Amino acid sequence: MRSIETASLSVAYLEYGPTAGWPVVLSHGFPYDVHAYDEVAPILADAGARVIVPYLRGFGPTRFLSEATMRSGQQAALGRDIVELLDALGIERGLLAGYDWGGLASCVASALWPERVAGLVSYAGYDVIDVERLGHAYPPRLEHAVWYQHLFQHERGRECLAMYRRKLCRMLWEQWSPGWTFDEGIFERTAASFDNPDFVDVVIHSYRFDFGLAEGDPALAQLEERLATKPPITVPAITIDGTQDPLKPGGTADHAKMFAARHEHRTIECGHNLPWEAPREFADAVLTVHEWTRGPAHGGASA
Repeated sequence: MRSIETASLSVAYLEYGPTAGWPVVLSHGFPYDVHAYDEVAPILADAGARVIVPYLRGFGPTRFLSEATMRSGQQAALGRDIVELLDALGIERGLLAGYDWGGLASCVASALWPERVAGLVSYAGYDVIDVERLGHAYPPRLEHAVWYQHLFQHERGRECLAMYRRKLCRMLWEQWSPGWTFDEGIFERTAASFDNPDFVDVVIHSYRFDFGLAEGDPALAQLEERLATKPPITVPAITIDGTQDPLKPGGTADHAKMFAARHEHRTIECGHNLPWEAPREFADAVLTVHEWTRGPAHGGASA
């Protein structure tokens, strides 16, 4: 494990492959961590990639540099974190891939800083939060699936996450990936990341901001205003749906209009935890986008 300082964080990350390889950043979701890519990263490294797998803010050994920094989990913060990580690592342009929070962060970075992004792989389509839309009801099936988000709007939800973080997060693993079996050792290896001292604050703020029930970081207000306009993603992209994911009933194929460059949508037999459930399929999507973006005509990734 390595670490590097950005403008606001000491980011812990894993690195695979040659330093001079084509750069790709794999971002995990909630409630997961870098181990979701344990099988994906070596495949990409063997294909010549320099693979960076960071612990997101609030997870694992990643830490805020200042006690005064707001423990924000909002989407603009997550997307900016990726760009600042590229800056710190000296990477001019990289391919971004992720799911859940990591997909959100990768989509936000691609939408707001396309000049820094060679290509994108996003689980669940155009995964940018529409805060205004989340203030209104969804069909009961989806409202039921996101019970934890409703819980987190209340102080009892903060208390529940703080007191029972392992039990709650394990329940989400089971509910979101009904066809995936994992042992206690696999879960505990990731669950250690939930002991980060900022985990609860970042998670709670993330879901309260998404629902429009918590103020964001004032420093990010302009970025959030831009995201509210639903800017298209103008880099080559592959989006993926899982057939057994209760959080995305019906899939996201209808998001195609939000992608203004070369785009392909794939459907895979899996639940929500795509890179762990279907690592070869996830890696193949990354390799395909890399092939699309090779060479000066496509603005290939460079370190």
